[in-house]
Amino acid sequence: MIATCLVALPGCSTDPKDPTAGWTTSKIQAEAQDERSSGNFEKAITLYEKLEGRTAGTVTAQQAQLEKAFSQYKVGETAQAEATLDRFMKNHPASPALDYALYLKGLVSFNDNLGIFGTLSKQDLSERDQHAAKQSFESFRDLVTRFPDSRYAPDSRQRMVYIVNALASHEVHVARYYYQRGAYLAAANRAQTALTDYKNAPAQEEALFILSKSYEALGMDALRADAERVLASNYPESSFLKNGLRANKGPWWKLW
Repeated sequence: MIATCLVALPGCSTDPKDPTAGWTTSKIQAEAQDERSSGNFEKAITLYEKLEGRTAGTVTAQQAQLEKAFSQYKVGETAQAEATLDRFMKNHPASPALDYALYLKGLVSFNDNLGIFGTLSKQDLSERDQHAAKQSFESFRDLVTRFPDSRYAPDSRQRMVYIVNALASHEVHVARYYYQRGAYLAAANRAQTALTDYKNAPAQEEALFILSKSYEALGMDALRADAERVLASNYPESSFLKNGLRANKGPWWKLW
């Protein structure tokens, strides 16, 4: 019966017809842009996929691919957006829009991990998983290295500073956790990582303090004295010198 229905009665099919079947590529492009501009990103994705398929091998298809990636990013489809951008960069390594593709890829991971740039939540962003932040940093670094004069380079550099500060604060957060639980060697190691890998980050002040206190607890007096000397030299007004860990003022991003 099912086979008979499929063969003899096409009306039994529940497959929707393609509403764009008779549209020109110009109409699809215009409609996709309208949906994107109106914030209807899911509809825009579908239309950009149609446009990409019908204009394969053209500049229009490349633009549709980037617009689709942006729309995927806006609806939170981070994995799909990254896959779209990776395919674009692999297939079009000489595209004049390559800098934008790198920038958008950085944004996708940046937003996935740290939230919208410039928006501060009550949660300490550095406590979240750091993998996406590192991916984001690599994309932005690739952009500013390969395209230093790109219109997207200045913002990318700012985001790189933001990410470095977040990663440093993450290390200090973990170091503080270990120190408060008596795991002094682990605390010292994480504090040292923050100092070595993320120079000039605001979290370095607390990292030096935790390092000195961890060495003190371990009985490593010479190393403790070195850490305290560097802390006093670099941060002569540090409240950590007076108040210890109670001086922690909260999330690192309130410092800049």
